[in-house]
Amino acid sequence: MNTAESVEDAIILIKDKAFDLILSDLRLPGEPGTSLIKQFTNIPIIIMTSYASVSSAVDAMKIGAIDYISKPFDHSELLLMIKRILHERHLSLENSALKKEIAKTHTVSGMIGDCPAMQKINQQIHKVAPMDTSILILGETGTGKELVARAIHQYSLREASALISINCAAIANNLIESELFGYSKGAFTGAHQDHPGLIEAANGGTLFLDEIGELSLDVQARLLRVLQESEVRRVGSTQTRHVDIRLIAATHRNLPQMVEDKLFRSDLFFRLNVFDIKLPPLKDRGSDINKLANHILFETANKQARTKVKFSSQVLESFQQYNWPGNIREMQNIIERALILSDGNELTLEHIALFEKKPIQNTKAHINNSTPSLSLDEYLVHFLNENTRQTETELAKKLGISRKTLWEKRNRLNIPKK
Repeated sequence: MNTAESVEDAIILIKDKAFDLILSDLRLPGEPGTSLIKQFTNIPIIIMTSYASVSSAVDAMKIGAIDYISKPFDHSELLLMIKRILHERHLSLENSALKKEIAKTHTVSGMIGDCPAMQKINQQIHKVAPMDTSILILGETGTGKELVARAIHQYSLREASALISINCAAIANNLIESELFGYSKGAFTGAHQDHPGLIEAANGGTLFLDEIGELSLDVQARLLRVLQESEVRRVGSTQTRHVDIRLIAATHRNLPQMVEDKLFRSDLFFRLNVFDIKLPPLKDRGSDINKLANHILFETANKQARTKVKFSSQVLESFQQYNWPGNIREMQNIIERALILSDGNELTLEHIALFEKKPIQNTKAHINNSTPSLSLDEYLVHFLNENTRQTETELAKKLGISRKTLWEKRNRLNIPKK
């Protein structure tokens, strides 16, 4: 046991050694004993007071004291209190260590599959989640980027606070700024009152910006200031507000190329790209494909009160050979449609509507002789130009997206309806 005569002496002493508990008098020379509570938030502190008043005890507990004891006190009473607190602290530390150990060996909740790429992603999530650094998630549309963001938040120190998600591609350019940063009363027509943005809503928690590559350069500049200065200014306001957020961004686009083309700010890119996680397309996940399919079938069938439905062996074989241009989202759409079409307990090829008439054979010879894969935008242009006789609803279903998203993609890529 070590002793100190003042808060100042105690700070020097505690910084040099590891302590399990601090027992401090309220009245000390100089600062009161409660000053130690803010200095050492990770060490339980008992406050002793000669004032048997409820107010001084309550004040000490409010600012973080683990307990208090009034003088004069029975030494056996103090010893019992110390033993109880040390026992609770030991259990808490043991529990935290156990959780970390479990996290290292268990798959992230909700993420199905154990191919090498997914094992690596699982390890990356557990490694980076407890840190407060910005993260960039890369991958094609429909590969599960939001699921990864949710897992990072779940395993972070901000888990108890909000996770605010926003798809930058789903909000019109003239609205995204006010949605993110908020606006003040009178900032524009229709702004009848102050409105906090999503960045403020994420204060203390995590902000997930999906498809961040769709943001305009002006919005990128404002977002960079939020990250650099930890403050946000609403549209139409001169005042700034402090915010404490962890940013997770995601995109299917090639940000380095966009930086080179002056479409994305290099300073924001480097700020985001502290740690990146690359998600593989579904076609490259091998045996995970059928595991995912069976999982999606189980969940979707349960919602429809059909608990005994399964795939035929031919369907599972076709899933392995298919190219999955829409990734997991396309798979979800195909399985839901198949359940609607089927009456029995087995889904066969007649119920499964794959986009390609002939499944792509996943053979070494095919891979070696294949042409370079199309980007998502190039694929969409090709798909929409090739499918001119179908309705918007049919096209959206085949792509595994909503009609609204399809309409937005048409506008952004300047693809007219034919």
